[in-house]
Amino acid sequence: MLKYKPGTAFFDEMYTQQGASRPHYLGVQAYLDRLGATEVQRRHALLDLAFRNQGITFTVYGDASGTERTFPFDPVPRIIPASEWAHVEAGLKQRVLALNAFLRDIYGPGEILKDGVVPRELVYTSSHFRREVHGIKVPLGLYTHIVGTDLIRDEKGEYLVLEDNLRSPSGVSYVLANRQAMTRIYPGMFEGQGVRPVQHYTAALLDLLRSLSPRDREPTVVLLTPGMYNSAYFEHAFLAQQMGIELVEGRDLFVENGRVWMRTTAGRQQVDVIYRRIDDDFLDPLTFRPDSALGVPGLMEVYRQGRVAVANAVGAGVADDKAVYAYVPAMIEYYLNEKPILNNVKTYLGSNPDELDYMCANAESMAIKAVGEAGGYGMLIGSAATKAECAAFMEKVRENPRNYIGQPLVALSRHGTFYRDTGKLEPAHVDLRPYILVGKEVTIIPGGLTRVALTRGSLVVNSSQGGGSKDTWVLESDTPPIAPVNQPGASEAEKAASEALAGATAGLTQQDLEAVLPSTARVIVSRGTAVKTPLRTASAGRGSKSAASPGVRKASELIRTGDDKTDPGKAAEKPAATKPAARKTTAGNKKGAK
Repeated sequence: MLKYKPGTAFFDEMYTQQGASRPHYLGVQAYLDRLGATEVQRRHALLDLAFRNQGITFTVYGDASGTERTFPFDPVPRIIPASEWAHVEAGLKQRVLALNAFLRDIYGPGEILKDGVVPRELVYTSSHFRREVHGIKVPLGLYTHIVGTDLIRDEKGEYLVLEDNLRSPSGVSYVLANRQAMTRIYPGMFEGQGVRPVQHYTAALLDLLRSLSPRDREPTVVLLTPGMYNSAYFEHAFLAQQMGIELVEGRDLFVENGRVWMRTTAGRQQVDVIYRRIDDDFLDPLTFRPDSALGVPGLMEVYRQGRVAVANAVGAGVADDKAVYAYVPAMIEYYLNEKPILNNVKTYLGSNPDELDYMCANAESMAIKAVGEAGGYGMLIGSAATKAECAAFMEKVRENPRNYIGQPLVALSRHGTFYRDTGKLEPAHVDLRPYILVGKEVTIIPGGLTRVALTRGSLVVNSSQGGGSKDTWVLESDTPPIAPVNQPGASEAEKAASEALAGATAGLTQQDLEAVLPSTARVIVSRGTAVKTPLRTASAGRGSKSAASPGVRKASELIRTGDDKTDPGKAAEKPAATKPAARKTTAGNKKGAK
């Protein structure tokens, strides 16, 4: 099924530059090859049908062909080894701690502004800075509780932060739905892979929301949605259902006697925590936009008094302003006294005259973005635009330079993606949005939402612009042992030989495995679950027969390339190697809303 040569222009997640599967993809590659293109196409159609029947859709505004679309999905998962994920996880935790410290500071003493680390005018001119909440003490001292950070990988494979989403990050429902669908349609793909689960996210989210309650008693938590015509309404309904909380619109809530109440068939009920999926501007028509019909009149007064918690906190959006983003590395050093673990993409600010001149002179090789837009809107990809389009867009930038930033075009990493029209794997650019819950502790869902640019050659991964998603696996280990084959179509001889091989290779290092695996011409194997005991160190002089470790010599004896040298029947007569325990894996917006 492999069609393309990875090459060197882009980092390929799945294949090496020579076209070989990366070690952590061997099991998935073997599984897909065994299924074949026809069967993958059939199961792909089943996935689409399952998504449509469950209402897993999103909305594209301004599309004459209709607003409701099934969220496109690619069945080839993105796989992240344990050590790689540990690096990403540490960087994300560091980042959200610094961002919350920044928000506490600017809505309090403002020390970082006084010290000139972040320009005062940059913060105060942000459309998401809310003077109305200055001095308010928020629960746990936290402003942003649910964070979605967009990561990309450059041509060297380095993870970079593209942007932070701190207001109402969307997409986590697709992470959960993708995993559930994959375990139903491709159950054999997970076998022996040691994939970390993601289904605990909603339980962790509910615990976080409850911890924000101003009252000691069992809190009432609600999810505030703009309504069924919002692009992320499926997600709102899905999360409310999974958490067992009420999904409400602004008209379902009211303020009386300094409290927020919910209308129910049994009478009014006090609300303690509001997980809002509405932008600040629309939360309270008495404080913000008077024409808003989506919010709750008087909500902000109750919020100031500390009698209701709102997640994410009002005013958190100033920290995901794309111009403020450029100063996050400085925030990390200022508040945590640490060097950033995850670097930013180089960013030029339109508010800086010299950097504005650079943006105008190099627009054709840059991505120019509006600081407050999302979903791929308000953006120019210079390499994909004509000279006339670039000139017209840069005219808007000159009119309001504070509203724009510029970034060099990064060669986004690519991933093998199944295209039904060819029945082949082809390269498609991807990014990654992990989801972080910030409460008394920081919880990060393993993996996140891998978005993929399904339009051939495109760099834009947003669903509204033709993008889709993949299931994202984080493995328990970098070098899991080889697991016995138990895949569709495997013969009994193949299974028996694989059983013996699994026992022989258990505990070997990656170097030892690489010495053995190239000889497995007649034995079908897949990658397995994590080793719970420390691996032995690599054998010295691996190329020398006399220096090879006992495990390597034993494995080499089992995987002769000819049937005359390997008798699977005899292998089956030996005591079966103990199998690792199988890991059970369970299975856009109205204006102003997110």
